[in-house]
Amino acid sequence: MINITLPDDSVREYPEGITSYEIARSISEGLARNVVAAEVNGKVWDLSRPVMENAAVKLLTWKDDAGKATFWHSTAHLMAEALEALYPGVKFGIGPAIENGFYYDVDFGEQPFSSDDLPLIEARMKELAKTRSPYERREVSKAEAVDYFSRKGDEYKLELIDGLKDGTITFYTQGNFTDLCRGPHIPETGLIKAVKLTSVAGAYWRGDESRNQLTRIYGISFPKQSELDEYLHFLEEAKKRDHRKLGKELELFTFSEKVGAGLPLWLPRGAGIRERLEQFLRKAQQKAGYQGVITPHIGRKELYVTSGHYEKYGKDSFQPIHTPHEGEEFLLKPMNCPHHCEIYASKPRSYRDLPLRIAEFGTVYRYEQSGELNGLVRVRGFTQDDAHLFCRPEQVQEEFEQVIDLVMHVFNSLGFTKYTAQVSLRDPEDKKKYLGSDELWEKAETAIIEACKNKGLETVTETGEAAFYGPKLDFMVKDALGRKWQLGTIQVDYNLPERFGLEYIGADNQKHRPVMIHRAPFGSMERFIGVLTEHCAGNFPLWLTPDQFIVLPISEKYTSYAEKVLESLNFSDIRGLIDHRDEKIGRKIRDAELKKIPYMLIIGEKEQENGTVSVRKHGQGDMGSMQPPAFTEMIRSEIDGMLQRKL
Repeated sequence: MINITLPDDSVREYPEGITSYEIARSISEGLARNVVAAEVNGKVWDLSRPVMENAAVKLLTWKDDAGKATFWHSTAHLMAEALEALYPGVKFGIGPAIENGFYYDVDFGEQPFSSDDLPLIEARMKELAKTRSPYERREVSKAEAVDYFSRKGDEYKLELIDGLKDGTITFYTQGNFTDLCRGPHIPETGLIKAVKLTSVAGAYWRGDESRNQLTRIYGISFPKQSELDEYLHFLEEAKKRDHRKLGKELELFTFSEKVGAGLPLWLPRGAGIRERLEQFLRKAQQKAGYQGVITPHIGRKELYVTSGHYEKYGKDSFQPIHTPHEGEEFLLKPMNCPHHCEIYASKPRSYRDLPLRIAEFGTVYRYEQSGELNGLVRVRGFTQDDAHLFCRPEQVQEEFEQVIDLVMHVFNSLGFTKYTAQVSLRDPEDKKKYLGSDELWEKAETAIIEACKNKGLETVTETGEAAFYGPKLDFMVKDALGRKWQLGTIQVDYNLPERFGLEYIGADNQKHRPVMIHRAPFGSMERFIGVLTEHCAGNFPLWLTPDQFIVLPISEKYTSYAEKVLESLNFSDIRGLIDHRDEKIGRKIRDAELKKIPYMLIIGEKEQENGTVSVRKHGQGDMGSMQPPAFTEMIRSEIDGMLQRKL
């Protein structure tokens, strides 16, 4: 007999070799119907695998993230079976589950294929699902695996097998399809009730542009058709909110092939949003004791060799800039922190000078692969709201907590109310990826964990997600559609001060090493504005939006009064414009609604005579007439309500 510990810490005794599915049935038939996989001692297993020793078991359903991943990975295999049936001789790369659904990389050879074929594949997948074929796991030798895929003529699987050790290789079979796979999988195909193949893209084999380009087919599946219907509605809403679409419609930013991919050009309206965000944070930083600095866009290669950034980014970033002086090389800066270390080192520091908080909206450059670029959220040149705090070890806790307060102020002022703090630690099994001693890492990780506890933050811990120079606290924000985005970040760093030899003279008149805290509440201006645009669907907070109102004269007769109204409101620091077009008022209102301008001030004979404006609110309609000063007061009151939270 063996002991099975369940998530509620209860312990049950079962015969050795019992399966997770049998454990589920022993608890309830309802659970057995809904369970899709099991987590055994922290690893996700097939329900049919026997448990041979004492273990902690968590039964996974569709509601669990690991359950969804298992469900979607199994659907990728179902799609591969359908593809083999429809396109004989097709070859496969990899087919993992992703955050929303799955994909499989496919080599169709000379066979024609386009996105128009997706409905045909979906139909075959549904037919195959109804056969209720079990997913069967089988351990095979390396020789057997090589023989199978050699006979099949699939060089991609053979390359994958080449990197595996004998005794670690498994096949999974369902119906007429067998694949090289670690698993796990759901019990049988009949659980897949609804499937949608969403898109097609190109993908180089193993991400190498010199290798074959495969066809990547994306899809998603659900245990109920109603859930798929809800997801498709979500996709439609996401399309409407796409920041690339809205950025063009609202004239916020653009891209130019002549300038270069991944290098955004900010148009006046978008530049205004960005400038107001910067002013908002500068004001908060000034209150918190930060000092502004400015550093160049380039630096000598030796600077980044010292910091370690050249080792991490050099090969995959923009290539060095060679000057007329032989052997002299500069790099576009991938990070601001090395420059800030040199600012700290520019003069002797005393313990009385600390903490030193320096901040910069600094633009950095990284050469992202073209296939990874995505509007503003993944670019090659971006501006970080970067700051670095140099402090004594005993100040780390307080400083870290104050930065958390600043991040919360930013999120709350911009309508991000749902977020999780992700504590990212190093991978203890692969310490070579990281800089610094075990002692320094333990200090840094402890400081972050304690700060989160003191602030009562909801946290999740991700091992292996730390930066190469230190652990970090990343804020995972949920937008209006429930999507997760990584935005603000705070990092404790004992390593860069060591690498740059930074010092301060302590109260004991001895030299000591400062601790460095990296922080960026926005993360990057580009990514933050892209996410914010989608979160609010282009309806930016009133204090941030490019135009807070538009004056709509009914005809040219009222232009003079309209201009007086505009002048008085602009004088009161309320932003707006006039629609001078010779169009009917209905058309002007519709166009203003499409431009998402918060307030429309309609002016006709009655308004001119009474010295008033007729106010309409975007998405809500008529608000009645009021004097321009009353409108100004209403706007200011609304903005104050949005920004009322104090640091």
